[in-house]
Amino acid sequence: MTKLQVRAFIYQLGCFAILFTLFRYIVAHYTALTGFFVPLTAFAIGTLLSPKFQAVKTKDGEKLFMKWIFIKGLRVIG
Repeated sequence: MTKLQVRAFIYQLGCFAILFTLFRYIVAHYTALTGFFVPLTAFAIGTLLSPKFQAVKTKDGEKLFMKWIFIKGLRVIG
C-alpha cells in the first residue's frame, strides 16, 4: 500500500468511527430500539453517510479523492 492509500484508509475509518459513535448515541437515546438493533442501525447509517476516500494514480502523480453524498462530484484532497 502506498502512503496515500494508507491515508485514505485512515480518513475513511476515522470518519466512519465518528459517525458510528454519534449515531449509536442518538439511536440509543432517542428511539425505542434496544439490544443488537442499536449498533446495527448506527452501522447502517454511518456507512451510508460517511465520505468515501480513494487514492488514484493520475498522470500528475498519485492523488487522494473524496466523494460524499452531500457534495456534488469529487474533491481532490491531496
